[in-house]
Amino acid sequence: MSSSWSLRRRRSLAGEARETTAGTPPLVAVLTIARDEGEMLTRWVDHYGRAAGHENLIVFDDGSTDGSTDDLGCTVQRLPGFRKGNFEAGRMGLASGVAHGLLGVYDVVIFTDVDEFLVPDPARYADLSDYLARRPDQVIAPLALNVVHHTAVEGPMVSGKAIVGQRAFAQFAPLMCKPSIKRVPAAWTNASHGIKAPYVPDTGLFMLHMKFADVDLLRRQADRRNQLAKSVGRGKGSSWGRSGDDLAGLLTKATASVGTDVEEFDPTSVQPARLVREEDGVHRALGPGHIDNLRNQPLLRIPERLHGIV
Repeated sequence: MSSSWSLRRRRSLAGEARETTAGTPPLVAVLTIARDEGEMLTRWVDHYGRAAGHENLIVFDDGSTDGSTDDLGCTVQRLPGFRKGNFEAGRMGLASGVAHGLLGVYDVVIFTDVDEFLVPDPARYADLSDYLARRPDQVIAPLALNVVHHTAVEGPMVSGKAIVGQRAFAQFAPLMCKPSIKRVPAAWTNASHGIKAPYVPDTGLFMLHMKFADVDLLRRQADRRNQLAKSVGRGKGSSWGRSGDDLAGLLTKATASVGTDVEEFDPTSVQPARLVREEDGVHRALGPGHIDNLRNQPLLRIPERLHGIV
């Protein structure tokens, strides 16, 4: 732990106001909730550890049995389990409640799933710390890309190497333009796709979602989640209700007839204000679910400036 971080931390805990100016890197905490996430969790810790410091990451372990939460080099809090039939409400209550408390110490709290990687546009920002220092918005959401495995032209994902570069294609995912970053204790809702505070997605921030980045990983993870859906009713009405072979088949079919000569994703082509709806004080991302998005969104090339970052 660095001495500068320790000094800032002690001052915050003592209740002293930290002097900050425009361009000063904020103190950031990053949260996730994981269960048997294997290699993707290691990538999450590496990515956000470089961005915020490993000492500022918290992984809530929801009963992992694969050893994936062992020796991560960050805080791991093992949960006793969510009540049956209350998974999503419990998950949002945990994330929102912990974030509320952390904002008494930290400037910013980020909450993502383990397969969601926030990446500021490298053409405009040096890294996530630089981005947050220059963007003091109370709530921030990215433009989301579902990275996809084009199985006709791309091989299996190689462990230990950046995914983007191994994978060159994605689909824009409006529903995934989630309010993942906040400086205020407004609660997350709707599986973190919503929040009780206004926001507009930012064209200078990407979220690379890796659910569909490898057909074999998708198949294994989908089977685990499908078993939870059957045994304890988790993910009701979501893609958790589909088997690994089903989702792998959908991914292969979605890319099989598409060549490699496709347009590059252009953030300026998006109208961010149209991606969010407000209802009863909740502001949430709009768009099709994962399956409809996979079937209907055009395949796009990931901007080359993002290769090698995640």
